[in-house]
Amino acid sequence: MLGPAYRRLSIGIVSSVVFIAFESMAVATAMPTAVPELDGMALYAFAFSAFFTTSLFAMVVSGELCDRRGPLLPLILGTGAFTAGLLLAGAAQSMWPFLAGRAVQGLGGGLVIVALYVVVGRTYPERLRPKIFAGMAAAWVVPSIVGPLVAGVLTDELSWRWVFLGIAPLVLIPVFLALPSAKSVDGPPPGGAPSRVGRKRFALAASVGVGLLQYAGARADLVAIAVAAVALALMVPSVPKLLPPGTIALRRGLPTVVALRGIYAGAFFGTETFLPLLLVSERGMSSTLAGLSLTGGALGWATGSWYQGRTRTVAPRYLLVRAGGLFVAAAICSVSLALVEAVPPVVVMLGWAVGAFGMGIATASMSVLLFQLSPVADHGANSAALQVSDALFTATFVGLAGTIFGTGHAESIAETTVDHWVYLVIIVVMACLALFGAWAAGRVRSPSDAVRASDPGLSVPAASLDEVPGPTPGVGNAADGPRQSKDVDVTGDV
Repeated sequence: MLGPAYRRLSIGIVSSVVFIAFESMAVATAMPTAVPELDGMALYAFAFSAFFTTSLFAMVVSGELCDRRGPLLPLILGTGAFTAGLLLAGAAQSMWPFLAGRAVQGLGGGLVIVALYVVVGRTYPERLRPKIFAGMAAAWVVPSIVGPLVAGVLTDELSWRWVFLGIAPLVLIPVFLALPSAKSVDGPPPGGAPSRVGRKRFALAASVGVGLLQYAGARADLVAIAVAAVALALMVPSVPKLLPPGTIALRRGLPTVVALRGIYAGAFFGTETFLPLLLVSERGMSSTLAGLSLTGGALGWATGSWYQGRTRTVAPRYLLVRAGGLFVAAAICSVSLALVEAVPPVVVMLGWAVGAFGMGIATASMSVLLFQLSPVADHGANSAALQVSDALFTATFVGLAGTIFGTGHAESIAETTVDHWVYLVIIVVMACLALFGAWAAGRVRSPSDAVRASDPGLSVPAASLDEVPGPTPGVGNAADGPRQSKDVDVTGDV
């Protein structure tokens, strides 16, 4: 991955993720100071959802641009939009311009992340893709540790505005590093036009629906019901159009891979959102110590991604995805131990790191499977679908967890505590979701793949793929397309 042919691009991709991760961590730290200063507490939640809803739309646009014209244009446009959004938010004097800046940031982030995935698919040989995805996961570690600290110092000693303005010029560096490789693989993919285009209106409808659903989840009245009904009316017909056919029905192969990406993300983040709060409110930990659970999660995730990318890791990909789901389910169940006074909180924090290890194994493996199962002409559309699934399920189940929490909290306001059953309901729902994903992991194999895998004479260890020479660096290789999925078992066996 750091050899002469790929060093510049690898550093550029990992650096891009570092800055995106740092911005995510820093903004969450600075927001409680920024929003009151802008007199926008009533719109606090929209400071986050504005970024999310526009990024969801931009992911689909980026996928279509990549498949039609190549990844260079969305990479440049996305970087420009992300930088402009940082400057706009940092210079805002009231809440609405600030929200506009966050929305523009979301557009940029959505364009960039899909373009980076397409560059990975067109540039790196299959044997190196697990390693670059591991590097992208590892890029979250340092920002998870130092991001909140740096943002806190900037906010307290200077101004929250520097959290946005200070990082704006730095995001141009990764693009400069990745630009030559992006140029070399730019243009329509070999093999013809993409199979799915014209989905922007569905992406817009789904984005608005998700935003409305988040707003409804924050309320507990009749208005919330009406808003939720409108959100579902927008999402139900539009979301299936943004995903590969058969995703909702868990059709074998690529549709299940895309669905599982969202299922695992929804279960994991639906629980993690309330983990620090549970440790603070039920075990009396400080916010700083409770936040270490998230740092441990980042370390566990990076370790899992590294493990799946090792040359010595010979387990079939579908088993890695299944094992990841079981780790996540076990970790979610371990969160309930925080409600037991006799159990030290560190046990819960270590358990969560194990669950994050499972997420690292599973999500990186699903990214590898995506390119194994996708024609080159659909790399952009399917990369966008993977990100859309991740975002949609995360928003839906975090919103569901928030609704459950809000219901229990409303009944306990007088006691300024939350009933234990509220946490237990959230844990049960998310654990069942993760277990369902682990069960469905076997469906990432098509029926013909399963037959070949059952015949010892047709397979060799997955590590043997590392000995297969990949495509020439910088050249889109048609072998990454449909022919590859016929010759290579999606479990990783030749």
